[in-house]
Amino acid sequence: MTAGKISGKENKDKGKCEDSNCPVHGRLKCRGRSFTGTVISTRMQKTAVVEWERRNYLRKYERFEKRRSKVMTHNTICINAKEGDIVKIMECRPLSKSKNFVIVEVLGKERLFKERMEAEEESKVKKDDKKSDDKKVESEEAE
Repeated sequence: MTAGKISGKENKDKGKCEDSNCPVHGRLKCRGRSFTGTVISTRMQKTAVVEWERRNYLRKYERFEKRRSKVMTHNTICINAKEGDIVKIMECRPLSKSKNFVIVEVLGKERLFKERMEAEEESKVKKDDKKSDDKKVESEEAE
């Protein structure tokens, strides 16, 4: 890649992106922590929910457990990350009550993302059904 091509690409995007909170075209400064995660939801305007797994050590059992972290991030128009994308996010100044991160770049697509989300939804439904069945049994015993 030559420098001319990069600046040409930025000039094309600059016409589309008029967001002052864009890390590429705007004046937003990124500092602090950076993470790589998967976009889970893009239902809000210019906002995406990014999730990643981390490992937590349990001293009692001398093993690791998997935990998930979720953060709200600013999703600019020029980057436009979609659900299932693997993205790099960086910390910035607070943009709203819940947004302290901004998506810097899209790294690729996560394989089998839809299947994973469907499995999570299915497990939620099963848990809800089990709770409602337990409540029915309790009310029948009370009578």
